[in-house]
Amino acid sequence: MADSSAPTPQVCARFHRAIELIGSRWTGAILQTLLQGKTRYAAIRGAIPDITDRMLSERLRSLEGEELVLRVVIPESPVRVEYELTPKGRELQKALREIGTWAERWIPLESDEGSATAGEPKGSKRRPMRRARKARPA
Repeated sequence: MADSSAPTPQVCARFHRAIELIGSRWTGAILQTLLQGKTRYAAIRGAIPDITDRMLSERLRSLEGEELVLRVVIPESPVRVEYELTPKGRELQKALREIGTWAERWIPLESDEGSATAGEPKGSKRRPMRRARKARPA
């Protein structure tokens, strides 16, 4: 058993920054989409339900700033813009795959929530936990 009086080690600053970066809302979905290859803005937008143009633009700029995404301008008429992962961005593939595997096991879809508890095989049912009663003043 761990000694509860021992100080908890600080979270590694690099780990914390990485989690904050890929854990930002929509970022994982954008990266997952770009893992399929070079993609145009409209295709990314279409692949991610509910993302706004403003949020997609902000996230793509942020990912470019972190050198995870490359914005490629193709001088045609009209100008075409494609986005692709840099080698640094592509190295996230294994980590994202592991997160996806974990999610398949533990995160129920809204349509699944009534039929099974996360981590249990579909079709198994478990009674919901009761809410704790509030303590009454004595």
